[in-house]
Amino acid sequence: MKCLIVDDEPLARKGVQLHLKKYPELELAGCFNNATAAAAYLLLNPVGLIFLDIRMPGINGLEFARSLGKQTMVIFITAFAEYALDSYEVDAIGYLVKPIHPERFDKAVLKALAYERLFRESPDAAIEFVPDHLLVRSERQFIRIALDELQFIEGLKDYVILYLNDQKVITAMNLKQIHQKLPQERFLRVSKSYIVNTSFVKTFDNNAIYIGENEVPIGNAFRDAFFEIFVRQKMIPSEKPA
Repeated sequence: MKCLIVDDEPLARKGVQLHLKKYPELELAGCFNNATAAAAYLLLNPVGLIFLDIRMPGINGLEFARSLGKQTMVIFITAFAEYALDSYEVDAIGYLVKPIHPERFDKAVLKALAYERLFRESPDAAIEFVPDHLLVRSERQFIRIALDELQFIEGLKDYVILYLNDQKVITAMNLKQIHQKLPQERFLRVSKSYIVNTSFVKTFDNNAIYIGENEVPIGNAFRDAFFEIFVRQKMIPSEKPA
């Protein structure tokens, strides 16, 4: 998979290049110190992944990410932690704060590579809804998914990734469309990019829900509704009449 590095700091670009040496699956197609130059390159040279700074002269990283096509993934690398929730609004694969921790870099890259394989294997998937199940068409066959096994759903541009107990399945549908079809009392929208099955929510804090080894961010616009619906209805027992 071809990738770009877009960062106005030379040392930051060099650091990402060093980390990339351990991933032969990634081909570094170019390095740029601003988003305008990177955008001009992308007009004739599509890539699958961009390592992107946020605060740069001219177009910032968030604005640039919003302009990218659905097949281009983004891993933000920035010195500022406060943009983490904003990064999910543009379907970022990862958000790394400088200085880069190798383990977090590896986790983000492995996630991007896994998604690239999913896109390649199931480019034209579709989904149908039946009682208590989803039927996802992939590779000329249907995969039957019980709602009881569906832990959470991640939206990535025009696709959704279904996280099951033992696998991930991708399908060509946006998050709003699939949420409208699911039982609303069980599946909560918790950010622009995520829906969770409340049956699997065991641990959470003010900013994220933890399902197994996965961290699902809670968006600012969805936080009050999550605590209202989940905390009060799911965790606080109703008082019995005297």
